[in-house]
Amino acid sequence: MPIFLDRHDLRGLTAEDVADAHRKDLEVQGHYGVRFLTYWFDDTRGTAFCLIEAPNIGTAMRVHDEAHGHIARDVIEVDLSAVEAFLGRVADPPPAEAVGRATVDPAMRTIMFTDIVDSTGMTARLGDIRAVEMVRAHDALVRRALHHAGGREVKHTGDGIMASFDDALAGVQCARAIQQAFDAFNLASREKLQVRIGLDAGEPVADHNDLFGATVQMAARLCQCAYPDGIVVSETVSGLLSDRLPVAALGPQALKGFAQPVPVFEVEWR
Repeated sequence: MPIFLDRHDLRGLTAEDVADAHRKDLEVQGHYGVRFLTYWFDDTRGTAFCLIEAPNIGTAMRVHDEAHGHIARDVIEVDLSAVEAFLGRVADPPPAEAVGRATVDPAMRTIMFTDIVDSTGMTARLGDIRAVEMVRAHDALVRRALHHAGGREVKHTGDGIMASFDDALAGVQCARAIQQAFDAFNLASREKLQVRIGLDAGEPVADHNDLFGATVQMAARLCQCAYPDGIVVSETVSGLLSDRLPVAALGPQALKGFAQPVPVFEVEWR
């Protein structure tokens, strides 16, 4: 059956209220052949997200309506493996972890893109075999940093990696560690590797009919606008850092796919 992720506006409700609504969904779901897999709740923003296996959206929403009356504002169809990569789980946490989980797991995620600078030119200069070896070196350095920072690889883009983090600070710290790792690599390698990195943060269901669609698009565009060896982040990520890391405002930048110039911030890593 298809898998859906929905978004609720539940401002004013507590984590206990939302947990109770989830329990009511579980009680009713069997009558409709629906399975509620898990949920996330952000008490700061008043948003909740439900992961549902159902024949169709209408049937899933009927369960919500009968169980507690909180109908979702937006619903998208998703791939279960993509949800796990972005959000880290596709089932309710074990009972021992459940206390307070709703408030500490709000589904807000930071998305990071890395991109090898001039990968096409590198292939032309080195040839396919050596260029593939350089890409593998990139992958190893990025994946090592992801492992240490608790990030999750979402996909390989051919000349870069897209990753997800539960925490904005962890994502930016990982980006800094990646640049530091490439700096050390270049000191020991005849052939140099430069990467640019971009990060944005957002909710899984937003204005695009795709999982983290708007956030992924923004992070990718920020990566493209970064200088070689640079890290740039969105205004959202800069705000989430709360002065825990210094960032420098680069001013509004025109990014492809965005109607208005976007405020961009640079993170120092040296």
